[in-house]
Amino acid sequence: MNAQLTEKQKRLRQRNWALLAALVAFVVLVYVVTIVKMKGG
Repeated sequence: MNAQLTEKQKRLRQRNWALLAALVAFVVLVYVVTIVKMKGG
């Protein structure tokens, strides 16, 4: 196995991390909005 990643693999990994970060941010946003609405009555 080649220890050095190709540029394509690096870009793919960066994109995957960006997608993960966006998904986590979305989940946190939905969670916070839900809590605020529940507290607001």
